[in-house]
Amino acid sequence: MHTPRDETQFGFSPGSGGGSGAGEGVRPSVEGDARLPPVPSLGTPSTHALARTAPERGACAGIRPQDPEVDAREVRDTPPDLDHWQSRLDHLRAAHQVPGASLAILTGGRIHPLVSGVLHRGTATPVTPGSVFQLGSLAKVYTATLIMRLVDSGELALGTRVVDVLPEFATADSDITGLVTIRQLLSHTSGLACGLLHDSGRGDDCLARSVEACRSLAPDRRPGTAVSYSDTGYVLLGRIAEVITGTTWDRALRERLLSPLGLDHTMTLPEEALRFPVAMGHADGGPGKGPVPVPHWDPAPRSLGPAARVIATAADLAGLARMHLDGGTAPGGARVMSVDAVAAMQHRETGVPDQWTVGADGWGLGWTLYDWDGIPGYGHDGSAAGQWAFLRVVPETGVAVVLLTNGGRARRLADALLGEILEELCGVLLPEPFAPPADPPAVDLAPLVGTYRRAGAVITVTAEGGRGRLVHDPADPTPDCRVPRELELIPVSGTVFAGSGGADEDEWLPVVFTRLPDGSRCLYIGMRAANRSP
Repeated sequence: MHTPRDETQFGFSPGSGGGSGAGEGVRPSVEGDARLPPVPSLGTPSTHALARTAPERGACAGIRPQDPEVDAREVRDTPPDLDHWQSRLDHLRAAHQVPGASLAILTGGRIHPLVSGVLHRGTATPVTPGSVFQLGSLAKVYTATLIMRLVDSGELALGTRVVDVLPEFATADSDITGLVTIRQLLSHTSGLACGLLHDSGRGDDCLARSVEACRSLAPDRRPGTAVSYSDTGYVLLGRIAEVITGTTWDRALRERLLSPLGLDHTMTLPEEALRFPVAMGHADGGPGKGPVPVPHWDPAPRSLGPAARVIATAADLAGLARMHLDGGTAPGGARVMSVDAVAAMQHRETGVPDQWTVGADGWGLGWTLYDWDGIPGYGHDGSAAGQWAFLRVVPETGVAVVLLTNGGRARRLADALLGEILEELCGVLLPEPFAPPADPPAVDLAPLVGTYRRAGAVITVTAEGGRGRLVHDPADPTPDCRVPRELELIPVSGTVFAGSGGADEDEWLPVVFTRLPDGSRCLYIGMRAANRSP
């Protein structure tokens, strides 16, 4: 039994707007760029260069609780115009060549599912509300919620070191091994490498064996010095849940979270998905072919589950969001989590230098945090084997929107459709999709040139004739870090660049250069930090 050692248990003040002690230190700066001010706190209007300028919202402003003319509860109980959103889903899905999509809109405490297209272009099987999709990295929200349930019950503490629960845990740097805490794993500030693609088999001991594989993994940096997206951290959290509960992560998730919430269309193992209509991922088929089914439905090892494998319907994912919006209660009123645990997950632990890859303003304990022109939100994205999943939650209006897709230009579909829904229901204006300006600024690339390294990748930045170029050499790529081998770097500002070179010429990859608190240079690509070699 691991009992919390501090009286506050969650180590934060629920009403505060800043980060917790260690979290506030994890804020690398984006240097030399007056257009990109320091990362704002959650709830503070975002003014970064690529945010859409907010016009007068007109009717949309009426749904905000602070508007004295409108009772927010009445607005929340007004169902959305489902015929309209079905039409928009059908139109935008086809326009962005997405084979199939499942949408769920949660408002007024009720979940409204809509579907469009097919599960598999080869079979033309239609998407239904009961169809399940792979959620990819959205699995991290499930694992984080499970861990917070254990903290809630006093079985675990956020400040507990990993080695106190997993004495066998070790990395290639013994000085760092003993410093990593549960809180840092949840907030991606542990310094551990982003990917641990160790196939430890299909047995119930797969997570335990993956922990053993960490011994050969060198940390990218000291814990608490930078935010950097880490699948490894969530694999460790899955194993921690197993040790505390005495069962597998899969079973613990079912017993402690899915079953109490009645989420019977959510699972963690591929063989469990066969009970339902299953979406097949699609990849770019080349000029004139459109999306084609991927050769393998889910090639990831079982041990990656806590970081990247939950399979669900859009409605079930909205059901998880509803529990968080309802302060930790299940339908019917049964308490699943305390109000403080729910709030702790949404509390800002760290800012993020890369505000564009997933539209993040900061990171909580599992949640990606957003600041939409002063309207706070949270959510997460996920991708797996040609499928993309998106969740956006606006707590002040009680609205959550889920979009699950199986290929095509899924992110463009999400930008357009979720943008329309959130503007209509919440008055939220999402930033425009990331792209370089029509007239890129002149930038001196010399200070940024060099070789940047993180576990599993070597990234080389060069400049010839004033044009920047990035070469990404993935020694051990992870499913969520699909970066083209070479990118032309087009300046957005002095330290932010749009990478061009992917299959979709309209998709731009953010490349962000920063300095860490110790003054060393760092490059972010795919929300993962790489340190510049001396």
